[in-house]
Amino acid sequence: MMYPVLILAGGFGTRLKSVVPDLPKPLADVNGKPFLWWLLKQLENQGAQDVYLSVGYMHEHIRSYFGEKFNQINLHYIVETEPLGTGGAILNACQQIPEQDILVLNGDTLAMIDLNNFIKFAKNYSSKLFLAIAKVADAGRYGTVIIDGSQITGFAEKGKTGAGLINAGIYLLNKSLFNDFNLPQKFSFETDILMKHLNSLNLIAYSEVTDFIDIGIPEDYALAQVKVPNMVLKK
Repeated sequence: MMYPVLILAGGFGTRLKSVVPDLPKPLADVNGKPFLWWLLKQLENQGAQDVYLSVGYMHEHIRSYFGEKFNQINLHYIVETEPLGTGGAILNACQQIPEQDILVLNGDTLAMIDLNNFIKFAKNYSSKLFLAIAKVADAGRYGTVIIDGSQITGFAEKGKTGAGLINAGIYLLNKSLFNDFNLPQKFSFETDILMKHLNSLNLIAYSEVTDFIDIGIPEDYALAQVKVPNMVLKK
């Protein structure tokens, strides 16, 4: 049973301004289609039925392009009237999604992962939060995840070059997670939840991610033009 999916698609795309000057980042063109189209296509391939889009900057453009349906997927829009940070966006969306368990994806990364297997994997643990991790050849610009078996024990800062495990930008969470913390309206999920409360979270890593790309910088956006279609459309 696929859980509802939340895509964080409210960012300004500041680092991409030089190549995508007048669009929200989820609409950045990748081989003739918006990046968000490829994300939704991957979700459709896996049987997703309800996708919630947390949108802010230029959200009218996203809505006018995609409307309320993407093939068989129902699209729901949750509009941020002001930037809430990744954590604030997730918490705000959780208040509008009826189900208790949700998958959360970043709107500017694409990770090759079997989401149904991720959900099955999570049933083996009593945790409210799971994080998909990817192995990359150069983890320098991401910061790395430190694990002991499946348990996440720490996060290392950006700048350490060489291969490493990184946050693949996909979470599986139970909404009651937020009841454990006194949180402001605006906050960073990575800094104010994952790093700050790591010791009390019982944060579990799912490592079955076979490929990963982040379109956040111009070099990788250029690489995405070929890589993303190959990732999503390969049979």
